[in-house]
Amino acid sequence: MGFVDILIAASMPVLKVLLITALGSYLALDSIDILGTDARKHLNIVAFYVLNPALLAANLAKTITYDSMLKLWFMPLNILITFVIGSILGLLVMHITRAPKHLRGLIVGCCAAGNLGNLPLIIIPAVCKERGSPFGDPDSCSTYGIAYASLSLAMGNIYLWTYVYNIVRVSSRSTSNCSNAVSESNNESCRKSTESDQTSCSEPLLVSQDLNVDQYVLPCTTFEGKDEVAATIISLKKHLWLFLRKIDLKKSLAPSTIGAIVGFIVGLVPQTRQVLIGNEAPLRVIQDSASLLGDAAIPSLTLIVGANLLKGLQGSGIQKSIIIGIIISRYIILPVSGIFIVKWAVQLGLVQSDSLYLFVLLIQYAVPPAMNIGAITQLFGTGENECSVILLWTYLLASISLTFWSSYFMWLVS
Repeated sequence: MGFVDILIAASMPVLKVLLITALGSYLALDSIDILGTDARKHLNIVAFYVLNPALLAANLAKTITYDSMLKLWFMPLNILITFVIGSILGLLVMHITRAPKHLRGLIVGCCAAGNLGNLPLIIIPAVCKERGSPFGDPDSCSTYGIAYASLSLAMGNIYLWTYVYNIVRVSSRSTSNCSNAVSESNNESCRKSTESDQTSCSEPLLVSQDLNVDQYVLPCTTFEGKDEVAATIISLKKHLWLFLRKIDLKKSLAPSTIGAIVGFIVGLVPQTRQVLIGNEAPLRVIQDSASLLGDAAIPSLTLIVGANLLKGLQGSGIQKSIIIGIIISRYIILPVSGIFIVKWAVQLGLVQSDSLYLFVLLIQYAVPPAMNIGAITQLFGTGENECSVILLWTYLLASISLTFWSSYFMWLVS
């Protein structure tokens, strides 16, 4: 495969995403107002509860079997490793840039969760159909590639909705609690002051510089001074404990996770597979209906991202250092780490020597942040503007990054 072919195969799917994103931004314009605030919210709810679960269930039921799961057992572990490394990088970015509290969950989520399904589902079949592809017969390559991408999509969504969902949820609640604590402290101080000297409470209390500010914000105290390293460790422990204490396992079982479980059951159990999958299956209409719904998931989510992007461009105030840190983490450090991890797995015999399978494992380290992160911020109303700007820059640079890493990965596995 020549460089021009690789460039086309890698950049065309990203360009498709950017075009749909631009359409979403256009539909969200005040003069058009098709994807206004209420419309985005309702579309996001439909995608969350209906379209995403249908996409996962339909793809997994059709492509995953017991034999394929035995061969692909390393992929869930590989995706978990991407989330672990990404989370560590996100914490570093958060610490170095001194990011605001309401963006901390978003930063960790963008570094940890990549687009492990939507882009591979578009990229891999496109690569298989290109002339000179190193992956053999195009039809066979597409069949296996869709199976790999479907499993990647399922596992990525499970990790996303059980981990990133709760990270953003806890972060948004902590920020809300912090704001409420400061407001209550100010109101109480103002009330006492009014009782003593009849001062007005119409304006928020302003804390003078010679007062100890920490007494007003004890629930959200940040540590500074000589013991900064020790204070940082204490802060990380406190946030970890807060996350473990507040995690909601019932909400972690998101509709996408349920859809993935249903897809696994249908695909892995021969009896249900015979009833639902195939041209001769008596209940194939259920599978066809799920596939029809699932096909709408990717464009719907992309339109939501575009609509949120317009709002972000109108003024998000996000630090440039945060965007740069996420780009370096996702497009430089993660792909390099992935090369060493996949090579190590091959040397230990944990992964079969299938060039297409190895390519998919490597690509999982080089994709941009998951578009569902935008849906999560939409659900909690925290960091929507900032998320849209992060997605804009990461997806604009994805065409260059994916082209480079795709060409190198193909050379590496061929």
